[in-house]
Amino acid sequence: MFEFQWPWLALLLPLPLLLPFLWREHEDTAPQEETLQGERITLLHPHVDQLKAAYQARRPRRQLAGWLYRLLLYLLWAGLVLALMRPQWLVPHTEVSAPGYDLMLAVDASHSMDALDFTVEGRQVSRMQVVKGVMGRFIDARAGDRIGLIIFGSGAYVLSPLTIDRAAVHMLLERVVPSIAGGSTALGDAVALGVKKLRDRPPGSRVMILIADGDNTAGSFQPLDSAQLARMAGVRIYVIGVGSNQERIPILHEGKIEYWDDLTMDEDTLRRLAEITGGAYFRATDTRALEEISRRIAELEKTETETRTAYLPEPLYRWPLGLSLAALLALGLFPEGRRRFIVRQASS
Repeated sequence: MFEFQWPWLALLLPLPLLLPFLWREHEDTAPQEETLQGERITLLHPHVDQLKAAYQARRPRRQLAGWLYRLLLYLLWAGLVLALMRPQWLVPHTEVSAPGYDLMLAVDASHSMDALDFTVEGRQVSRMQVVKGVMGRFIDARAGDRIGLIIFGSGAYVLSPLTIDRAAVHMLLERVVPSIAGGSTALGDAVALGVKKLRDRPPGSRVMILIADGDNTAGSFQPLDSAQLARMAGVRIYVIGVGSNQERIPILHEGKIEYWDDLTMDEDTLRRLAEITGGAYFRATDTRALEEISRRIAELEKTETETRTAYLPEPLYRWPLGLSLAALLALGLFPEGRRRFIVRQASS
């Protein structure tokens, strides 16, 4: 299928045809200075009629060259305008998705995810490392599902739309670092953004997995208000809480380890958020949490296979642009509206 991306630029095509009329109207309306009658005579010749007839003998050739010169100018202009209109050929590309779930992961990327309150093989690890390990295995096991990724800190941002490319989502998750989205926690905004991305998907498989480690300290939405929006949109939220209940928790801050006493987690709000939407709440330290989430999701109804056809544009601007260049080269043969011949005469 052929189309112009900017078809309205075709209004520029008749502009060269209008310029002579606009120029003539300008000359007619321009004030003219009074001149003496004698100044209008520039040549006195005893046989003016014969002189005029002699010059008219070559007039047809000059007119033909002049029309060809104008035609080349119009071709030059038309080619440039057509190139600006961005002609393109739309090539159909069909994508078939297998039955599966629509899973949106919302990962807390605030500064508190640098807290070192987990131990793996006798070594202190941060909350973000635990999240990457748990959710990385979860992503790898969701063959056939469409997975998206949202990160939130002081604001919420879509890092990856829903896609069947699990390897790409896993790679993006591995590159997330604490404080990349700000130091605060916009928990409600993350839920609201996830609902916005899932509400247009087929009902029955809209699932959000929320990973958080603290209270809602930023954003425009409150977590429970966003949970009500999720319930009305048919989105189930499974919440994974990360973090311990220690009073003073070590955290990596500005290159050194400090102990903070405000890194506790509001489990009541997270649990209530999951209950409102028909989901469930888990702790990341629970080794059975990942298997339990997978089992709960498997009980949902899968969406049917969907087929989408997208049209990929193939630009064709090089063809009218090539026409303009050819016309420009041909204009070199007619510098003043007629072909220039160089006649060499041998001196006697």
